[in-house]
Amino acid sequence: MRDTGHEGNSAAIKAEDFHGSGQQSPPRKPAGPAKLSRKLRAILSLDDLEPAARRHLPRPLFGYIVGGSEDNASRTDNRAVFKEYGFVPRVLTDVSKRSQAATLFGKTYAAPFGIAPMGISALMAYRGDLVLARAAAEASIPMIMSGSSLTRLEEVAEAAPETWFQAYLPGEPPRIEALVDRVARAGFETLLLTVDTAVLASRENNVRTGFSTPLRPSLRLAYDGAIRPNWLVNTFARTLLRHGMPHFENSYAERGAPIVAQNITRDLGLRDHLNWEHLKQIRAQWKGKLIVKGILAPEDARIAREQGVDGIIVSNHGGRQLDGAISGLRQLPGIVAESGGIPVMFDGGIRRGTDVLKAVALGADFVFVGRPFLYAAAIGGQDGVQHAINLLATEIDQDMGLMGINSLKEMGPDKLYRRSPAS
Repeated sequence: MRDTGHEGNSAAIKAEDFHGSGQQSPPRKPAGPAKLSRKLRAILSLDDLEPAARRHLPRPLFGYIVGGSEDNASRTDNRAVFKEYGFVPRVLTDVSKRSQAATLFGKTYAAPFGIAPMGISALMAYRGDLVLARAAAEASIPMIMSGSSLTRLEEVAEAAPETWFQAYLPGEPPRIEALVDRVARAGFETLLLTVDTAVLASRENNVRTGFSTPLRPSLRLAYDGAIRPNWLVNTFARTLLRHGMPHFENSYAERGAPIVAQNITRDLGLRDHLNWEHLKQIRAQWKGKLIVKGILAPEDARIAREQGVDGIIVSNHGGRQLDGAISGLRQLPGIVAESGGIPVMFDGGIRRGTDVLKAVALGADFVFVGRPFLYAAAIGGQDGVQHAINLLATEIDQDMGLMGINSLKEMGPDKLYRRSPAS
């Protein structure tokens, strides 16, 4: 594995990077909530969060999170690809000094994973974007706020200043410029562009579960909410009473459509016009860190690097865009080879600490996890997200010990073997 800035227990990691605790060395993993509710005590892995969220959320909202596009082929392969790799652990190596701390863009994080951008989080959990951002800040990991969010980006930047912002850009240069200016004024230092959404995907799963954006009032929608009284009272009604009807707040410089409307069509701009010239425009305008997400072709990674981006996220959008798009994990080594040394991050299907280590072994500097953290926010608020973070970090710590490594720098392709793909 190339030297990508992952750090072990070294003097370069300062105690103040970890919540000002005064420790002489970083913790092996982020800490979870002090006391777990009965509901959260039953959650032993990230996979346990999905059925719990299914019981808590109305059918259209759960369907929006869980579904991919068309036949879910890409979403399914995102999980299947991890099973094609096994480990070659070492023994008797003294792993007492192991640390999963990872450095990215000059900042040391307590773990090598962060929270991926997820739209309409505030409809799944009360103030969901703030819940995710605060939990991430408390755990010393990054969180990426979605451009399809229902909370004003300025509120999140104030509550958790180190949050990243993800934008779905319109195709019109003046609207791009206005949005980028707004993000900069809010104080964000990292801007992430999702570049695999030129046109809307075929989200048949959403249609089948009654989801649309905006949601259209109907007897079925009312029924789906009524049979989930915990969500109805503590998320939706609470939001309406305290903040009014949620709107798409951050798609553009101006406020967008409400999340529930009878006849309003959400304005998605001319995204099919986007090209590399628009990226060049943004790079000239944006002075902070610039990342592109949705890269699957090594050639695109090379072009993005040459245009001055600071990092790449290898991703097929959680299987939610082009169905049949290759899993990012399969493309990761080839993209790393074309990256020219800029950070290469990865998302898609991670559910276990072993998944994180496999991605790191194949060249990822960092990984991001989406759906499980949104499920956690829905069922347990900030405590739920902190618990989910702790579960994954605990697994990584254990897996590093069992692998016989003390630092993520030791996790290279020599630690893996490739099984024959399942027929």
